[in-house]
Amino acid sequence: MLASYQWLCSLLPGLEASADEVGEQLTRAGLEIEEIISYGAACPSVCVAEVRKVEKHPKRDRLTLVTVERGGAEQTVVCGAPNVPEPGRKVVLAPLGTELPAVGITVAGRAIGGIVSEGMLCSELELGLIEGSGKGDGIMVLPSDFAATNGTLLSEALVGCHDTIFDIGVTPNRPDALGHVGLARELATLFDLPFELPAAGSPPLAEGVDINALASVVIEDTERCPRYGAGLIVDVTVGPSPPWLRYRLESLGIRAISNIVDVTNLVLLEHCQPLHAFDLDKLPEGRVVVRRAKAGERMTTLDEVERTLDEDDLLITDGRQPIALAGVMGGADSEVSESTRRILLECAYFSPRGVRRSSRRHGLHTEASHRFERGCDPEAVPTVLARATALLSELSGGKAAPGAIIAGIEPPKRQPITLRQSRMNALLGMDVELERAATILQRLGCPPADDGPEDGTLRVVPPSFRPDIQREVDLIEEVMRIHGIDEVPTTMQPVRPMPGRSTMSIENKVRRVAATLGLSEALTFGFVARSQLAALGAPEPCVLLKNPLTEDRCVMRSSLLPGLLDALKRSRRHGVRDLALFTAGRIFLTSADDDPLPREPLAFAAVLAGQRVAGGGLGKAQPVDVYDAKGVALDLIAQVLQRDASLTPTPGAAAPKHLHPRGAAAICVNDETVGRLGPLHPDVVDELDLDGSCVVIEIDLAALEALGPVLPQYQPIPTLPSVTRDLALCVRETVPAGQLQALIRQTAGELCESVSLFDLYRGKGLPDDHRSLAYRLVFRDPRSATDPDNARTLTDQEVDRCTAAVVATVGEQLGATVRG
Repeated sequence: MLASYQWLCSLLPGLEASADEVGEQLTRAGLEIEEIISYGAACPSVCVAEVRKVEKHPKRDRLTLVTVERGGAEQTVVCGAPNVPEPGRKVVLAPLGTELPAVGITVAGRAIGGIVSEGMLCSELELGLIEGSGKGDGIMVLPSDFAATNGTLLSEALVGCHDTIFDIGVTPNRPDALGHVGLARELATLFDLPFELPAAGSPPLAEGVDINALASVVIEDTERCPRYGAGLIVDVTVGPSPPWLRYRLESLGIRAISNIVDVTNLVLLEHCQPLHAFDLDKLPEGRVVVRRAKAGERMTTLDEVERTLDEDDLLITDGRQPIALAGVMGGADSEVSESTRRILLECAYFSPRGVRRSSRRHGLHTEASHRFERGCDPEAVPTVLARATALLSELSGGKAAPGAIIAGIEPPKRQPITLRQSRMNALLGMDVELERAATILQRLGCPPADDGPEDGTLRVVPPSFRPDIQREVDLIEEVMRIHGIDEVPTTMQPVRPMPGRSTMSIENKVRRVAATLGLSEALTFGFVARSQLAALGAPEPCVLLKNPLTEDRCVMRSSLLPGLLDALKRSRRHGVRDLALFTAGRIFLTSADDDPLPREPLAFAAVLAGQRVAGGGLGKAQPVDVYDAKGVALDLIAQVLQRDASLTPTPGAAAPKHLHPRGAAAICVNDETVGRLGPLHPDVVDELDLDGSCVVIEIDLAALEALGPVLPQYQPIPTLPSVTRDLALCVRETVPAGQLQALIRQTAGELCESVSLFDLYRGKGLPDDHRSLAYRLVFRDPRSATDPDNARTLTDQEVDRCTAAVVATVGEQLGATVRG
């Protein structure tokens, strides 16, 4: 929304604040000033001058020597414009040294063909009064009856040629702020000034002209158009608007067209009420019928585009054909032209939702639709119509028909809203006197509904131009805006100690950790196909949709895998085969004890497919396998719960239906199963048309959360050195590395600080079906960190005894031998 500082000052005669102060106050009140623009920046430096003599340049055929007088002194200007007026007319002179920001030049005295120009005669374009490129149509020639004396600054002699423009970021809930009257009302409240609506004026009346005999209005759809007003002006002369009106519109980003159209735009910017002028002689019998469009009906709008209408479009018609798309744009057939002599002026209220739908459907966003979409004032129709009628009569030389046509229904009266002082002070965190709140609200247009504040409450009636004020909290917001947000005190809230656990939900923890492990989150539907759940052997769905959009979305999921596998299938069809996806959310399972509502436990699922790139991306890529899934699952649980998890193979008949028997495993924490993983069974891959194998992980987050996290404990840094031993043990292929590592750790005793696997070897020198696993054992006195005064460095003999015990135990229980 562009707003004029000068216009606001004219609406508030007592406003003495500068433009910067006005902008600051509007921003504090919630109407943020995004930019302050200087319109006609050169106008305060240029002045009015009278042409005294005009003659040809002796050396330049296309140039003219113009002698002008500006307040007692004559000077010669070299001018190349084609429209230099005859002597006696007044022009605009830029003296030497004048800056013209619109064209980026500074007027300097330079010789042109041997003659020094003592200034510059300016065009509207050079003064920044109109937009465009080049030099424009010529210099600015002032009207013949222009009364300003020579030498008067143009900004003082011509209203509207110099202004400060505010670019205001108006939020959609404040339609009143899209008009200067609404902004002036805000400023009057902020600066404690009196405010009155601009007077409508008393136009000359056309005697003997009956508007009801020349025009009629019929509303067939009062839901979309509750109120329609029409005024009549006769004997108009269509022509250019006076300079002050043209410049006012140009400064606010609206191109001046003619005095008729310009007045409707001026009133729109003044009252936030769009209007439209019809040529009455182009309306058969002067009829206006407001109705819905017929299927396939067509009309040509003012932008010369023929449009096919929808049955949802609201039209203004002449009883037979459309003459305007209601609230959006007028039609070309009833457009005002130079031959127009009678104007039928429309001022109506249209339903915001209907205008919004039509505007988007036809791709038309106009100044009118922008305001109708947000909600105009239905009670202002007669007032605005009278104001526009008076201005049209004044600027077109026409006469207004007595009275006006106001059709439709009366707008409903708004109900009072109660404001409690206790509630207001509680929300604001400060004490505001109820009398102060009443004053603020009344100045904003909310009069009291009774005699005044009593018993700590206040009842006010919200105005029709503020549709956003509907509840008590809206009144409190208005009080806070005007009283000052910066007046709200800063209060330090009491600090409560954090509980001895993380406050982040396990679902969010899992999401964060999975992302750090290199997985990408997939957002999947909660609705799936029954056939997908059956193929995966998931629990029978217990929540069925009565009206599913498709059969693929007919039940609520009892597993997260269908959504992930759908994402995998789509990705492969688009050529992306290397994927690591996860999702976390609720699944829906049958409740126990005949509870009609389903259980909704949290679950996690992941799918890995394609190839894995070796560390650093320098090695040869290998297909992902169950060990990738194992690493993800164990790391995930370790980081979320700070607990160690393990895998228990579930081969053969014990494997779930959807997992391959070779590779299926249960995920266990403290001997409790919390999930499962493994390669997807080939039959399932074919049934779901996945075009390739993949590995899946499923974890019950509810079971995981029930275990509770192990809080990390601080461990002091050891002060004594460690002793290490490396053991390469030859064992059968059937012996799990984890089982061997656990036995080593148990046998090594309390002196053993850690055991880690660092090498795997198969091949020459080993018996068939055997492999070599190398472990590094770290030994240290356990008192090194807790009781350093009594700790000591371990001897080789002590470490050797522990190592020998390990070798003997693993050999006896698992058949492991030390590799030579």
